[in-house]
Amino acid sequence: MSSETWLEQLHDNGYRVTAARRAVVDVVYGNTHALTPIEVYDQARKKYRALGLVTVYRTLEKLEELHLIQRVHQPIGCQAFISAGLGHQHLLLCKTCGQVEFFEGDDLDALTKSIARKTGYQIQEHWLQLFGLCANCK
Repeated sequence: MSSETWLEQLHDNGYRVTAARRAVVDVVYGNTHALTPIEVYDQARKKYRALGLVTVYRTLEKLEELHLIQRVHQPIGCQAFISAGLGHQHLLLCKTCGQVEFFEGDDLDALTKSIARKTGYQIQEHWLQLFGLCANCK
């Protein structure tokens, strides 16, 4: 998939593909670091000076609705975004540099079933992020 594919998906879902949205998509697409909306704004403004912060937030919201990006919650509470992985995946997030890696958590299936049995909950979904230091930062 390419950034052009993301722009096509925006267009196919009724969103105009403007120079501002293109700049946001170019910054977020394929980035391996979790970016806050302000970081996206700062980087995208280098490509399109007239970009507004509201456009960044709206574009990120639309990309998330289309499952092209996913929200990352950071220890400091500020939300960031990363290109979405394929299928259901979990995240490893470096607390120093923001590097994000996806991993699969097949072992969690037994845990969620056990929790459901013990609590009576019908678990419908879960979300897991692990924080630490990447190989470059440790």
